Amino acid sequence: MRVAITGASGLIGSALSARLQTLGQEATAIVRRPVGRGERAVQWDPGAGTIDRDGLEGLDAVVHLAGAGVGDRRWSLARKQVVLESRTRSTAFLAQALAGLADPPRALISASAVGFYGDRADETVTEQTGPGSDFLAYVCQRWEAAAGPASEAGIRVAFARSGIVLSAHGGALGKLLPMFRLGLGGRFGTGSQWWSWITLDDEVGALLWLLDHDQAGPVNLTAPKPVTNREFTKVLGQVLSRPALLPVPPFGPRLLLGTELAEALLFTSAKVLPTVLEKGGYNFTDTDLEPGLRRLLRPAG
Repeated sequence: MRVAITGASGLIGSALSARLQTLGQEATAIVRRPVGRGERAVQWDPGAGTIDRDGLEGLDAVVHLAGAGVGDRRWSLARKQVVLESRTRSTAFLAQALAGLADPPRALISASAVGFYGDRADETVTEQTGPGSDFLAYVCQRWEAAAGPASEAGIRVAFARSGIVLSAHGGALGKLLPMFRLGLGGRFGTGSQWWSWITLDDEVGALLWLLDHDQAGPVNLTAPKPVTNREFTKVLGQVLSRPALLPVPPFGPRLLLGTELAEALLFTSAKVLPTVLEKGGYNFTDTDLEPGLRRLLRPAG
């Protein structure tokens, strides 16, 4: 299988590339920088409207993971526009380029997020649940809609609506670990908000499943047992053998991140189930949070 990946240097993209190569598949990075001679990569610049179309011919699939980090900076109006356009413009440009190929890929797996659903309190959410009404829900709707040219050209398009991807080497867990290792962690606010998580191994495994199965449309990439923030922080403290008793009042993150971003990252509640993956027979590596965290955080060697 020949698979091209945007965002190939990121947490998920690099892990997916490595797994594909381990399986004897061909992983090609789609990059903005100049491509060296003999390098297996395709150059593109969505802002400038340029892409090496010859390098895309004859691929089996494309996995599109590129986009500006949602929580990398405080949300000004300008930053929110960057978050939106880095997803919608790149997706639309890629979809149009793939649709115009003489030998297009059979599948486009396009990243999305459980932010699509917005704040759902204690409601159980599946792929059949409608969109939310906040900024991230709006971004996700526009993001998914931007892939329209590819599906209209007969390319199978699946939207990987990822939850909180857990890895000891980055992402949300990587940001929480220093505080919790010092014994300064605790629930955020009331802790009643649902966090829908997935380990990086299962995130990659689910993407591989999507490459191998004839599944189109939205697919929730979350573990089958979401937990509340209260439970998540309690378990993380137990796994690290550290107390997790200091609740973080909402005003702290709101002051640090800005109210809207803090709400989106820490206080929005979405109890999301991976219905499509489970019905399709995907075999999760990590279904329960505690053994999943213990596996991720066990000492090397």
